[in-house]
Amino acid sequence: MIFPGHNKENNMQTFDKLTRPLAITMWDFSWLERRWPGAGYEDWNLALDELVERGYDAVRIDAYPHLIANDPEGSWDILPQWNQQDWGSPARIRLTRILPALLEFLEKCSERNLKVGLSTWFRKDVSEVRLGIASPSAHAEIWRKTLTAIRQAGLMDCLLYVDFCNEWPFAAWAPFYPFYAQGWFAEQSTAWMRESVLRLKQSFPDLPMTYSFSIAPDRAVYSSCDVGFLDFLEPHFWMAGHTDFYSRIGYEYQQFDGIGYENLVKHAERLYRSDEHYWLSRLMAGIDALADWSRMSGRTLVTTEGWAIVDYKDWPGLDWGWVKELNTAAVERAAATGRWAAICTSNFCGPQFCGMWRDIAWHQRLTNRIHQSHLPE
Repeated sequence: MIFPGHNKENNMQTFDKLTRPLAITMWDFSWLERRWPGAGYEDWNLALDELVERGYDAVRIDAYPHLIANDPEGSWDILPQWNQQDWGSPARIRLTRILPALLEFLEKCSERNLKVGLSTWFRKDVSEVRLGIASPSAHAEIWRKTLTAIRQAGLMDCLLYVDFCNEWPFAAWAPFYPFYAQGWFAEQSTAWMRESVLRLKQSFPDLPMTYSFSIAPDRAVYSSCDVGFLDFLEPHFWMAGHTDFYSRIGYEYQQFDGIGYENLVKHAERLYRSDEHYWLSRLMAGIDALADWSRMSGRTLVTTEGWAIVDYKDWPGLDWGWVKELNTAAVERAAATGRWAAICTSNFCGPQFCGMWRDIAWHQRLTNRIHQSHLPE
């Protein structure tokens, strides 16, 4: 398979070698931050063995490139993004020797033939190192330093791709970018993305590169935006995140207030069950729009976050059944389009989400379906 937009003289080995679409999961910054007893990632060998058991081929993680570029073996005090979600640490935490930890994790993935997509949420430390990313060239440079260290360790074959920034240019993840309110498709945004990608390509021409987006299925935006400088598209899409589902149940992404989850308990599944066909149709329409964007742009899709609801967890009154129901339908639809090179089963596919993680058979059914689908041509 030759990746869209690249000729045989300039192909990218990680995607060229695919014989089937990959089942991928997102372990974000949890892989490093959630290592206290019972947090899910304290034993990487166990967590990765369980991932393989469930049929997954790849994992997307935060590489902390801004911290590695500044002090790869130093100590960093990381502040919580929230205490209501089960991604990462809900309290201040000290991370030490991040580069050696990253290389150790990559080595363990390599031993299991798991590919790794590197991304970053630009986690906030007490010194706010991330605010020093003042230009596209500076953005590319932190990734160049991180990738150079990985190459020196002989672990480049483990990498699937680089995502320059999670859900660009959302202010929580890219506070250094001054034009986030204009959207990812604005002229300033595409100029920043293009320059950073082209600069990093000078050092790593064969590694697929992109920016991930959390986007509504807007065909008008898709048709007007130039994404030719991206090697593939990494859209994050949820039924609840891109409809009025959340506003109707009173969920406002509360990060440090339990009222959001109280409203999820009271209203989320009940609203879905009140008109399952409607909510499912909105999800399917969004997936179809993404597939159309892929065809229109000539770019393959990879999705590591989706499909039913954005925020969820093991909690009194919350059941995983309806979430898995919607996600099953979404995986079936995405796989059937033949436009995805890697598909997630949810953004809760990690050991900290016990209610979903322990249903091994569900994961295996969906990863088998992903493997049976076709790669984009």
